[in-house]
Amino acid sequence: MGVEMDPLLHAWSYFRRRKFQLCSDLCSQLLAKEPGNQAAWCLKIRALTEMVYVDEIDVDQEGIAEMMLDENAIAQVARPGTSLKLPGTSQGGGPSQAVRPLTQTGRPITGFVRPSTQGGRPGTMEQAIKTPRTAHTARPMTSASGRYVRLGTASLLTNPDGPFLNVAKLNLNNYAQKPKLAKALFEYIFHHENDVKNAIDLAAYATQHAQFKDWWWKVQIGKCYYRLGLYREAETQFKSALKQQDMVDTILYLAKVYSRLDQPLTALNVFKQGLDRFSGEVSLLCGIARIYEEMNNISTAAEYYKDVLKQDNTHVEAIACIGSNHFYSDQPEIALRFYRRLLQMGVYNCQLFNNLGLCCFYAQQYDMILSSFERALSLAENEEETADVWYNLGHVAAGIGDTSLAFQCFKLALTNNNDHAEAYNNLAVMEMQKGRIEQVGDLQRSYMAAQMSEAAYPEHVDTQQLITQLRQHFARL
Repeated sequence: MGVEMDPLLHAWSYFRRRKFQLCSDLCSQLLAKEPGNQAAWCLKIRALTEMVYVDEIDVDQEGIAEMMLDENAIAQVARPGTSLKLPGTSQGGGPSQAVRPLTQTGRPITGFVRPSTQGGRPGTMEQAIKTPRTAHTARPMTSASGRYVRLGTASLLTNPDGPFLNVAKLNLNNYAQKPKLAKALFEYIFHHENDVKNAIDLAAYATQHAQFKDWWWKVQIGKCYYRLGLYREAETQFKSALKQQDMVDTILYLAKVYSRLDQPLTALNVFKQGLDRFSGEVSLLCGIARIYEEMNNISTAAEYYKDVLKQDNTHVEAIACIGSNHFYSDQPEIALRFYRRLLQMGVYNCQLFNNLGLCCFYAQQYDMILSSFERALSLAENEEETADVWYNLGHVAAGIGDTSLAFQCFKLALTNNNDHAEAYNNLAVMEMQKGRIEQVGDLQRSYMAAQMSEAAYPEHVDTQQLITQLRQHFARL
Protein backbone atom coordinates (compact mmCIF):
# COMPACT_ATOMS: atom_id res chain seq x y z
CA MET A 1 0.00 0.00 0.00
CA GLY A 2 1.58 3.29 -1.12
CA VAL A 3 2.00 6.35 1.06
CA GLU A 4 -0.74 8.89 0.35
CA MET A 5 0.24 12.48 -0.39
CA ASP A 6 -0.78 15.18 2.05
CA PRO A 7 -4.06 16.68 0.69
CA LEU A 8 -2.81 20.28 0.89
CA LEU A 9 0.41 19.41 -0.94
CA HIS A 10 -1.67 17.48 -3.46
CA ALA A 11 -3.84 20.58 -4.04
CA TRP A 12 -0.70 22.73 -4.39
CA SER A 13 0.62 20.23 -6.95
CA TYR A 14 -2.61 20.58 -8.94
CA PHE A 15 -2.23 24.38 -8.78
CA ARG A 16 1.35 24.27 -10.04
CA ARG A 17 0.23 22.07 -12.96
CA ARG A 18 -2.61 24.54 -13.73
CA LYS A 19 -5.33 22.03 -12.92
CA PHE A 20 -7.28 24.70 -11.09
CA GLN A 21 -10.66 22.98 -10.92
CA LEU A 22 -9.15 19.86 -9.29
CA CYS A 23 -7.20 22.12 -6.91
CA SER A 24 -10.38 24.00 -5.96
CA ASP A 25 -12.33 20.76 -5.35
CA LEU A 26 -9.61 19.35 -3.12
CA CYS A 27 -9.41 22.60 -1.14
CA SER A 28 -13.20 22.51 -0.70
CA GLN A 29 -12.90 19.04 0.84
CA LEU A 30 -10.20 20.30 3.21
CA LEU A 31 -12.31 23.31 4.20
CA ALA A 32 -15.33 21.07 4.82
CA LYS A 33 -13.27 19.15 7.41
CA GLU A 34 -11.44 22.21 8.80
CA PRO A 35 -13.18 25.53 8.01
CA GLY A 36 -10.41 27.60 9.63
CA ASN A 37 -7.61 26.28 7.41
CA GLN A 38 -6.13 29.51 6.06
CA ALA A 39 -3.71 27.78 3.71
CA ALA A 40 -6.51 25.84 1.97
CA TRP A 41 -8.70 28.95 1.89
CA CYS A 42 -5.94 31.04 0.31
CA LEU A 43 -5.09 28.32 -2.22
CA LYS A 44 -8.72 27.95 -3.24
CA ILE A 45 -9.28 31.64 -3.93
CA ARG A 46 -6.03 31.71 -5.93
CA ALA A 47 -7.22 28.72 -7.99
CA LEU A 48 -10.63 30.34 -8.60
CA THR A 49 -8.88 33.57 -9.64
CA GLU A 50 -6.55 31.79 -12.08
CA MET A 51 -9.54 30.14 -13.81
CA VAL A 52 -10.80 33.52 -15.05
CA TYR A 53 -7.61 35.62 -14.87
CA VAL A 54 -7.14 38.03 -17.76
CA ASP A 55 -4.03 40.17 -18.06
CA GLU A 56 -5.19 43.75 -17.72
CA ILE A 57 -2.22 45.07 -19.72
CA ASP A 58 -2.97 43.48 -23.09
CA VAL A 59 -6.73 43.02 -22.97
CA ASP A 60 -8.55 46.31 -23.23
CA GLN A 61 -11.70 46.87 -25.24
CA GLU A 62 -13.22 50.33 -25.23
CA GLY A 63 -16.96 50.42 -25.84
CA ILE A 64 -18.82 53.07 -27.83
CA ALA A 65 -20.40 54.47 -24.66
CA GLU A 66 -16.98 54.95 -23.05
CA MET A 67 -15.72 56.80 -26.11
CA MET A 68 -18.70 59.07 -26.63
CA LEU A 69 -19.34 59.87 -22.95
CA ASP A 70 -15.68 60.44 -22.13
CA GLU A 71 -15.15 63.67 -20.19
CA ASN A 72 -11.36 63.57 -20.54
CA ALA A 73 -11.26 65.22 -23.98
CA ILE A 74 -8.16 67.40 -24.27
CA ALA A 75 -8.64 69.04 -27.67
CA GLN A 76 -11.48 68.73 -30.15
CA VAL A 77 -9.18 69.20 -33.14
CA ALA A 78 -5.80 67.61 -32.43
CA ARG A 79 -2.66 68.44 -34.36
CA PRO A 80 -1.73 65.87 -37.02
CA GLY A 81 0.33 63.04 -35.63
CA THR A 82 -0.67 63.65 -31.99
CA SER A 83 -3.93 61.71 -31.75
CA LEU A 84 -5.07 58.12 -32.17
CA LYS A 85 -8.55 59.30 -33.15
CA LEU A 86 -7.24 61.08 -36.24
CA PRO A 87 -4.13 59.17 -37.26
CA GLY A 88 -3.88 61.11 -40.52
CA THR A 89 -2.17 59.95 -43.65
CA SER A 90 0.64 57.46 -43.89
CA GLN A 91 3.96 58.76 -42.60
CA GLY A 92 7.46 57.65 -43.39
CA GLY A 93 6.86 56.08 -46.78
CA GLY A 94 4.71 53.14 -45.66
CA PRO A 95 1.78 51.75 -47.67
CA SER A 96 -1.23 54.03 -47.96
CA GLN A 97 -4.39 53.44 -45.95
CA ALA A 98 -6.19 53.06 -49.26
CA VAL A 99 -4.14 49.93 -49.98
CA ARG A 100 -4.43 48.29 -46.59
CA PRO A 101 -7.93 46.88 -45.97
CA LEU A 102 -10.04 48.39 -43.20
CA THR A 103 -12.25 46.87 -40.54
CA GLN A 104 -15.98 47.60 -40.72
CA THR A 105 -15.43 50.45 -38.26
CA GLY A 106 -12.69 52.14 -40.25
CA ARG A 107 -9.32 51.12 -38.76
CA PRO A 108 -6.55 49.70 -40.97
CA ILE A 109 -6.15 45.96 -40.43
CA THR A 110 -2.85 45.11 -38.75
CA GLY A 111 -0.94 41.88 -39.04
CA PHE A 112 -2.02 40.70 -35.60
CA VAL A 113 -5.49 40.93 -34.06
CA ARG A 114 -5.55 43.01 -30.87
CA PRO A 115 -8.45 44.69 -29.05
CA SER A 116 -7.25 48.13 -30.16
CA THR A 117 -7.38 47.03 -33.83
CA GLN A 118 -10.87 45.57 -33.65
CA GLY A 119 -12.65 48.80 -34.39
CA GLY A 120 -12.36 52.49 -34.98
CA ARG A 121 -12.80 55.47 -32.74
CA PRO A 122 -15.96 57.16 -34.06
CA GLY A 123 -15.72 60.92 -34.03
CA THR A 124 -19.42 61.71 -33.61
CA MET A 125 -22.37 60.11 -31.84
CA GLU A 126 -24.11 59.65 -35.20
CA GLN A 127 -21.15 57.71 -36.55
CA ALA A 128 -21.00 55.64 -33.36
CA ILE A 129 -24.68 54.71 -33.57
CA LYS A 130 -24.34 53.77 -37.25
CA THR A 131 -21.40 51.47 -36.48
CA PRO A 132 -22.60 47.86 -36.95
CA ARG A 133 -22.27 45.64 -33.91
CA THR A 134 -23.04 42.29 -35.52
CA ALA A 135 -19.62 41.70 -37.08
CA HIS A 136 -16.52 40.40 -35.33
CA THR A 137 -14.69 43.67 -35.97
CA ALA A 138 -17.22 45.97 -34.28
CA ARG A 139 -17.16 47.25 -30.73
CA PRO A 140 -19.79 46.55 -28.07
CA MET A 141 -21.99 49.38 -26.83
CA THR A 142 -20.03 49.34 -23.56
CA SER A 143 -17.07 47.32 -22.39
CA ALA A 144 -19.16 46.28 -19.36
CA SER A 145 -21.55 44.40 -21.63
CA GLY A 146 -19.03 41.72 -22.54
CA ARG A 147 -15.97 40.51 -20.70
CA TYR A 148 -16.52 42.21 -17.34
CA VAL A 149 -20.04 40.84 -16.92
CA ARG A 150 -18.77 37.36 -17.78
CA LEU A 151 -16.05 37.68 -15.14
CA GLY A 152 -18.53 38.95 -12.60
CA THR A 153 -20.72 35.86 -12.90
CA ALA A 154 -17.81 33.43 -12.95
CA SER A 155 -18.22 32.64 -9.25
CA LEU A 156 -21.73 31.32 -9.80
CA LEU A 157 -20.46 29.06 -12.58
CA THR A 158 -17.61 27.55 -10.57
CA ASN A 159 -19.80 26.81 -7.54
CA PRO A 160 -23.44 25.74 -8.10
CA ASP A 161 -24.35 26.63 -4.48
CA GLY A 162 -23.39 30.25 -5.03
CA PRO A 163 -20.20 32.27 -4.63
CA PHE A 164 -17.39 30.90 -2.48
CA LEU A 165 -17.14 34.17 -0.52
CA ASN A 166 -19.81 36.70 0.36
CA VAL A 167 -17.63 39.74 -0.19
CA ALA A 168 -20.21 42.15 1.24
CA LYS A 169 -19.95 40.52 4.69
CA LEU A 170 -16.14 40.44 4.85
CA ASN A 171 -14.36 42.80 7.23
CA LEU A 172 -11.86 44.12 4.71
CA ASN A 173 -9.90 46.08 7.30
CA ASN A 174 -9.03 42.88 9.18
CA TYR A 175 -7.86 41.14 6.01
CA ALA A 176 -5.78 44.20 5.04
CA GLN A 177 -3.63 43.62 8.12
CA LYS A 178 -2.61 40.18 6.79
CA PRO A 179 -0.56 41.00 3.67
CA LYS A 180 -0.37 37.50 2.17
CA LEU A 181 -4.10 36.84 2.52
CA ALA A 182 -4.97 40.38 1.46
CA LYS A 183 -3.18 40.11 -1.91
CA ALA A 184 -4.86 36.81 -2.79
CA LEU A 185 -8.24 38.17 -1.65
CA PHE A 186 -7.83 41.36 -3.70
CA GLU A 187 -7.15 39.44 -6.92
CA TYR A 188 -10.16 37.19 -6.20
CA ILE A 189 -12.47 40.19 -5.71
CA PHE A 190 -11.05 42.12 -8.68
CA HIS A 191 -10.79 39.34 -11.27
CA HIS A 192 -13.27 36.68 -10.16
CA GLU A 193 -16.07 38.73 -8.58
CA ASN A 194 -15.47 41.88 -10.67
CA ASP A 195 -16.39 43.91 -7.59
CA VAL A 196 -14.20 46.97 -8.17
CA LYS A 197 -15.69 48.98 -5.29
CA ASN A 198 -14.80 46.42 -2.60
CA ALA A 199 -11.46 45.73 -4.31
CA ILE A 200 -10.43 49.39 -4.10
CA ASP A 201 -11.60 49.56 -0.45
CA LEU A 202 -9.40 46.56 0.40
CA ALA A 203 -6.45 48.08 -1.47
CA ALA A 204 -6.92 51.42 0.34
CA TYR A 205 -6.94 49.71 3.76
CA ALA A 206 -3.90 47.62 2.85
CA THR A 207 -1.84 50.54 1.57
CA GLN A 208 -2.64 52.49 4.75
CA HIS A 209 -1.56 49.50 6.83
CA ALA A 210 1.70 49.39 4.81
CA GLN A 211 2.17 53.13 5.53
CA PHE A 212 1.97 53.90 1.76
CA LYS A 213 5.32 52.16 1.18
CA ASP A 214 4.10 49.10 -0.75
CA TRP A 215 4.23 49.79 -4.50
CA TRP A 216 2.13 46.71 -5.32
CA TRP A 217 -0.96 48.09 -3.63
CA LYS A 218 -0.56 51.42 -5.44
CA VAL A 219 -0.56 49.58 -8.77
CA GLN A 220 -3.75 47.74 -7.76
CA ILE A 221 -5.46 50.99 -6.77
CA GLY A 222 -4.42 52.39 -10.17
CA LYS A 223 -5.97 49.36 -11.91
CA CYS A 224 -9.23 49.92 -10.01
CA TYR A 225 -9.27 53.62 -10.92
CA TYR A 226 -8.63 52.68 -14.56
CA ARG A 227 -11.50 50.19 -14.52
CA LEU A 228 -13.76 52.92 -13.07
CA GLY A 229 -12.70 55.39 -15.80
CA LEU A 230 -10.79 57.70 -13.42
CA TYR A 231 -7.71 57.91 -15.61
CA ARG A 232 -5.99 60.88 -13.99
CA GLU A 233 -6.23 59.27 -10.53
CA ALA A 234 -4.85 56.04 -12.05
CA GLU A 235 -1.97 58.01 -13.57
CA THR A 236 -1.10 59.45 -10.14
CA GLN A 237 -1.05 56.00 -8.52
CA PHE A 238 1.11 54.43 -11.25
CA LYS A 239 3.61 57.31 -11.09
CA SER A 240 3.83 56.98 -7.32
CA ALA A 241 4.41 53.22 -7.64
CA LEU A 242 7.19 53.81 -10.19
CA LYS A 243 9.00 56.13 -7.76
CA GLN A 244 9.09 53.34 -5.18
CA GLN A 245 9.77 50.39 -7.47
CA ASP A 246 10.72 50.48 -11.15
CA MET A 247 8.67 47.73 -12.83
CA VAL A 248 7.96 46.98 -16.48
CA ASP A 249 4.29 46.20 -15.77
CA THR A 250 3.75 49.59 -14.12
CA ILE A 251 5.27 51.33 -17.14
CA LEU A 252 2.89 49.39 -19.40
CA TYR A 253 -0.11 50.35 -17.23
CA LEU A 254 0.91 54.03 -17.27
CA ALA A 255 1.32 54.02 -21.07
CA LYS A 256 -2.09 52.34 -21.34
CA VAL A 257 -3.63 55.22 -19.37
CA TYR A 258 -2.10 57.78 -21.75
CA SER A 259 -3.33 55.81 -24.76
CA ARG A 260 -6.86 55.87 -23.36
CA LEU A 261 -6.51 59.62 -22.79
CA ASP A 262 -5.53 59.89 -26.49
CA GLN A 263 -2.01 61.08 -25.73
CA PRO A 264 0.11 58.71 -27.86
CA LEU A 265 3.21 60.95 -27.78
CA THR A 266 3.22 60.93 -23.96
CA ALA A 267 2.77 57.15 -24.02
CA LEU A 268 5.74 56.88 -26.40
CA ASN A 269 7.86 58.99 -24.02
CA VAL A 270 6.92 56.69 -21.12
CA PHE A 271 7.92 53.63 -23.16
CA LYS A 272 11.24 55.19 -24.25
CA GLN A 273 12.10 56.25 -20.70
CA GLY A 274 11.36 52.67 -19.66
CA LEU A 275 13.71 51.39 -22.35
CA ASP A 276 16.49 53.55 -20.87
CA ARG A 277 16.09 51.61 -17.62
CA PHE A 278 15.12 48.21 -19.08
CA SER A 279 17.22 48.02 -22.23
CA GLY A 280 15.86 45.66 -24.87
CA GLU A 281 12.63 44.84 -22.99
CA VAL A 282 10.36 43.18 -25.57
CA SER A 283 7.03 44.35 -24.14
CA LEU A 284 8.16 48.00 -24.20
CA LEU A 285 9.45 47.76 -27.79
CA CYS A 286 6.21 46.07 -28.83
CA GLY A 287 4.15 48.79 -27.10
CA ILE A 288 6.01 51.50 -29.07
CA ALA A 289 5.45 49.61 -32.33
CA ARG A 290 1.72 49.25 -31.61
CA ILE A 291 1.28 52.99 -31.02
CA TYR A 292 3.15 53.89 -34.19
CA GLU A 293 0.98 51.39 -36.07
CA GLU A 294 -2.21 52.94 -34.68
CA MET A 295 -0.92 56.36 -35.74
CA ASN A 296 -0.44 54.88 -39.25
CA ASN A 297 3.33 55.38 -39.11
CA ILE A 298 3.82 51.90 -40.51
CA SER A 299 7.50 52.10 -41.46
CA THR A 300 8.59 53.21 -37.97
CA ALA A 301 6.40 50.51 -36.43
CA ALA A 302 8.10 47.90 -38.63
CA GLU A 303 11.53 49.07 -37.44
CA TYR A 304 10.51 48.60 -33.82
CA TYR A 305 9.03 45.18 -34.61
CA LYS A 306 12.43 44.26 -36.09
CA ASP A 307 14.04 45.38 -32.82
CA VAL A 308 11.59 43.06 -31.02
CA LEU A 309 12.75 40.15 -33.20
CA LYS A 310 16.38 40.92 -32.35
CA GLN A 311 15.51 40.29 -28.71
CA ASP A 312 12.97 37.48 -29.22
CA ASN A 313 13.02 35.78 -32.63
CA THR A 314 9.87 33.78 -31.84
CA HIS A 315 7.62 36.79 -31.18
CA VAL A 316 4.47 35.95 -33.17
CA GLU A 317 3.01 39.46 -33.25
CA ALA A 318 6.23 41.02 -34.57
CA ILE A 319 6.65 38.37 -37.28
CA ALA A 320 3.01 38.71 -38.39
CA CYS A 321 3.09 42.53 -38.49
CA ILE A 322 6.37 42.68 -40.43
CA GLY A 323 5.02 40.09 -42.88
CA SER A 324 1.82 42.12 -43.32
CA ASN A 325 3.84 45.30 -43.92
CA HIS A 326 5.96 43.62 -46.60
CA PHE A 327 2.85 42.22 -48.29
CA TYR A 328 1.16 45.62 -48.57
CA SER A 329 4.48 47.14 -49.70
CA ASP A 330 4.45 44.88 -52.81
CA GLN A 331 7.03 42.46 -51.43
CA PRO A 332 5.08 39.17 -51.26
CA GLU A 333 8.21 37.01 -51.50
CA ILE A 334 9.60 38.51 -48.27
CA ALA A 335 6.19 38.33 -46.58
CA LEU A 336 6.05 34.64 -47.54
CA ARG A 337 9.27 34.00 -45.61
CA PHE A 338 7.79 35.51 -42.44
CA TYR A 339 4.53 33.56 -42.72
CA ARG A 340 6.47 30.34 -43.34
CA ARG A 341 8.42 31.11 -40.17
CA LEU A 342 5.12 31.29 -38.27
CA LEU A 343 4.15 27.92 -39.73
CA GLN A 344 7.44 26.41 -38.58
CA MET A 345 6.80 27.78 -35.08
CA GLY A 346 3.54 25.83 -34.82
CA VAL A 347 0.98 28.55 -35.64
CA TYR A 348 -1.70 26.61 -37.50
CA ASN A 349 -4.90 28.47 -38.28
CA CYS A 350 -7.12 29.68 -41.10
CA GLN A 351 -5.69 33.20 -41.25
CA LEU A 352 -2.11 32.01 -41.69
CA PHE A 353 -2.92 29.67 -44.59
CA ASN A 354 -5.08 32.40 -46.12
CA ASN A 355 -2.10 34.77 -46.05
CA LEU A 356 0.21 32.07 -47.39
CA GLY A 357 -2.13 31.51 -50.33
CA LEU A 358 -2.22 35.22 -51.18
CA CYS A 359 1.56 35.57 -50.88
CA CYS A 360 2.08 32.55 -53.16
CA PHE A 361 -0.28 34.05 -55.73
CA TYR A 362 1.36 37.47 -55.83
CA ALA A 363 4.83 35.88 -55.75
CA GLN A 364 3.76 33.69 -58.74
CA GLN A 365 4.30 30.41 -56.87
CA TYR A 366 1.14 28.92 -58.32
CA ASP A 367 1.76 25.35 -57.19
CA MET A 368 1.02 26.21 -53.53
CA ILE A 369 -2.00 28.50 -53.93
CA LEU A 370 -4.93 26.06 -54.02
CA SER A 371 -3.50 23.74 -51.36
CA SER A 372 -3.06 26.72 -48.98
CA PHE A 373 -6.62 27.92 -49.51
CA GLU A 374 -7.98 24.37 -49.15
CA ARG A 375 -6.21 24.11 -45.80
CA ALA A 376 -7.56 27.54 -44.82
CA LEU A 377 -11.13 26.44 -45.63
CA SER A 378 -10.73 23.27 -43.58
CA LEU A 379 -9.45 25.28 -40.58
CA ALA A 380 -12.08 28.06 -40.74
CA GLU A 381 -13.87 28.31 -37.40
CA ASN A 382 -16.85 30.43 -38.47
CA GLU A 383 -18.68 31.66 -41.56
CA GLU A 384 -16.89 35.03 -41.59
CA GLU A 385 -13.51 33.33 -41.98
CA THR A 386 -14.91 31.03 -44.69
CA ALA A 387 -16.28 34.07 -46.54
CA ASP A 388 -12.89 35.79 -46.47
CA VAL A 389 -11.18 32.70 -47.90
CA TRP A 390 -13.71 32.42 -50.75
CA TYR A 391 -13.32 36.16 -51.42
CA ASN A 392 -9.55 35.76 -51.75
CA LEU A 393 -10.03 32.73 -53.98
CA GLY A 394 -12.25 34.91 -56.16
CA HIS A 395 -9.39 37.40 -56.46
CA VAL A 396 -7.03 34.62 -57.50
CA ALA A 397 -9.52 33.37 -60.10
CA ALA A 398 -9.99 36.88 -61.47
CA GLY A 399 -6.21 37.30 -61.61
CA ILE A 400 -5.74 34.19 -63.77
CA GLY A 401 -8.65 35.20 -66.04
CA ASP A 402 -11.22 32.58 -64.94
CA THR A 403 -14.19 34.92 -64.54
CA SER A 404 -16.78 32.15 -64.06
CA LEU A 405 -14.81 30.68 -61.14
CA ALA A 406 -14.33 34.17 -59.68
CA PHE A 407 -18.08 34.79 -59.96
CA GLN A 408 -18.84 31.54 -58.11
CA CYS A 409 -16.26 32.31 -55.39
CA PHE A 410 -17.73 35.75 -54.71
CA LYS A 411 -21.21 34.19 -54.58
CA LEU A 412 -19.96 31.63 -52.04
CA ALA A 413 -18.44 34.46 -49.99
CA LEU A 414 -21.86 36.13 -49.85
CA THR A 415 -23.51 32.81 -48.99
CA ASN A 416 -21.32 32.54 -45.90
CA ASN A 417 -21.42 36.23 -44.98
CA ASN A 418 -24.27 38.28 -46.39
CA ASP A 419 -22.64 41.53 -45.19
CA HIS A 420 -19.40 41.10 -47.17
CA ALA A 421 -19.27 44.52 -48.89
CA GLU A 422 -16.14 43.79 -50.94
CA ALA A 423 -17.73 40.70 -52.52
CA TYR A 424 -20.81 42.75 -53.52
CA ASN A 425 -18.52 45.38 -55.04
CA ASN A 426 -16.54 42.86 -57.10
CA LEU A 427 -19.71 41.12 -58.30
CA ALA A 428 -20.98 44.51 -59.48
CA VAL A 429 -17.73 45.12 -61.39
CA MET A 430 -18.01 41.72 -63.06
CA GLU A 431 -21.65 42.36 -63.99
CA MET A 432 -20.63 45.69 -65.53
CA GLN A 433 -17.87 44.01 -67.53
CA LYS A 434 -20.44 41.56 -68.90
CA GLY A 435 -22.62 44.49 -69.97
CA ARG A 436 -25.47 43.79 -67.55
CA ILE A 437 -25.73 47.39 -66.40
CA GLU A 438 -29.27 47.00 -64.94
CA GLN A 439 -27.89 44.74 -62.20
CA VAL A 440 -25.10 47.11 -61.21
CA GLY A 441 -26.94 50.17 -59.95
CA ASP A 442 -26.74 53.93 -60.40
CA LEU A 443 -23.78 54.82 -62.65
CA GLN A 444 -23.91 58.48 -61.68
CA ARG A 445 -23.50 57.64 -57.99
CA SER A 446 -20.74 55.21 -58.94
CA TYR A 447 -18.91 58.00 -60.80
CA MET A 448 -19.22 60.37 -57.83
CA ALA A 449 -17.93 57.70 -55.43
CA ALA A 450 -15.01 56.95 -57.78
CA GLN A 451 -14.10 60.67 -57.89
CA MET A 452 -14.09 60.77 -54.06
CA SER A 453 -11.88 57.66 -54.07
CA GLU A 454 -9.47 59.35 -56.50
CA ALA A 455 -9.31 62.45 -54.32
CA ALA A 456 -8.43 60.30 -51.28
CA TYR A 457 -5.85 58.19 -53.09
CA PRO A 458 -4.79 59.61 -56.49
CA GLU A 459 -2.35 56.75 -57.28
CA HIS A 460 -4.98 54.00 -57.07
CA VAL A 461 -4.88 52.36 -60.52
CA ASP A 462 -8.20 50.49 -60.26
CA THR A 463 -10.05 53.72 -59.44
CA GLN A 464 -8.52 55.48 -62.45
CA GLN A 465 -9.54 52.59 -64.72
CA LEU A 466 -13.10 52.66 -63.35
CA ILE A 467 -13.39 56.41 -63.96
CA THR A 468 -12.12 55.94 -67.54
CA GLN A 469 -14.69 53.21 -68.20
CA LEU A 470 -17.53 55.30 -66.75
CA ARG A 471 -16.53 58.33 -68.86
CA GLN A 472 -16.48 56.18 -71.99
CA HIS A 473 -19.92 54.84 -71.10
CA PHE A 474 -21.31 58.35 -70.53
CA ALA A 475 -19.79 59.47 -73.88
CA ARG A 476 -21.78 56.75 -75.69
CA LEU A 477 -25.09 57.88 -74.16
